[in-house]
Amino acid sequence: MPKLISLYIRQVAIGFAISAAFVAMLLYFNIANLWHLVSSSPEGILAVVVMWVLNGIVFAGVQFGIAIMRMKEDDHPGGGKRDALPVMLAEPVPVKIDRRTPHQRQIRR
Repeated sequence: MPKLISLYIRQVAIGFAISAAFVAMLLYFNIANLWHLVSSSPEGILAVVVMWVLNGIVFAGVQFGIAIMRMKEDDHPGGGKRDALPVMLAEPVPVKIDRRTPHQRQIRR
C-alpha cells in the first residue's frame, strides 16, 4: 500500500477516535442537555451515530491536514537572517497642491 494512503487511513482513524471522545464528553458532561435528549428519545442512538460520523469527518480532515503540513521540508535550516533582505528607506517627496476649488479651476481654463 502506498505511504500516502496508509498515512490517510491512519489519520482518519485518529480523527474518528477523537470524534468518539468528543461526543462521549458531550454526553458525559450533559452539554446542552444532550444526554437527556438522547436517552429519552427512541432515535437517540441514531443522533449519537450521526453526531459521531459528522464530527469524525471534520476531525479526520483537520488531522490529515495537520499531518500533511508537518511533512514540509525545512527550506532554510539556518534560521532567519534579517540581513538577507535589503531595507528600503523611504525618502519624502514634495507634492504640489492646488488649493483652488474645482469651480475655480474650470473658470481659469
